[in-house]
Amino acid sequence: MRKERVGFAVCGSFCTHEKALKGLEALTKVYETVIPIVSEISAFTDTRFGTSEDLLERLEDLTGQDVLLDIPSVEPIGPKGLLDVLVIAPATGNTIAKLAAGIADTSVTMAAKSHLRNGRPVVLAVSSNDGLAAGARNIGELLVRRNYYFVPFGQDNAAQKPSSLVADFSKLPETVDAALRGEQIQPILLR
Repeated sequence: MRKERVGFAVCGSFCTHEKALKGLEALTKVYETVIPIVSEISAFTDTRFGTSEDLLERLEDLTGQDVLLDIPSVEPIGPKGLLDVLVIAPATGNTIAKLAAGIADTSVTMAAKSHLRNGRPVVLAVSSNDGLAAGARNIGELLVRRNYYFVPFGQDNAAQKPSSLVADFSKLPETVDAALRGEQIQPILLR
């Protein structure tokens, strides 16, 4: 098992939680320490895709760690150097916009801000219905910033949702591995 410490932050793209959890499961088979983090919306909202209680329980079962779910619990990530890499999966359009604008008002965006202070990698697994519309400029902003790495992504349903983008969550382990080496996995855009 690899010794690098991975943070795994889940945002509110509820329809992709199952794919994200499969990606998390793959990471727990490679990395000894994976610390789960959830956005407040994910921590306290039940949807047609499942309950928040079930999500938190699954995260704890997969990682063997308590879930960090508020700003005070994630703020020490940077000062204490708790992580070697932070994964945000799914990374919603809202979270990507906040990261692009330097806003840290949720547990996930604060985790990223705190982690980035150490110059360590943040891996983003995009899941956004407006990734090729209003969200495109924010994705572009982060593509050119140091320490941000993207899980390869593409349109998930071009006919029905032409602006929607989603990451290939099966590529999480190799994207994290490359990010830890300071490299962006290629190709970023999927066909």
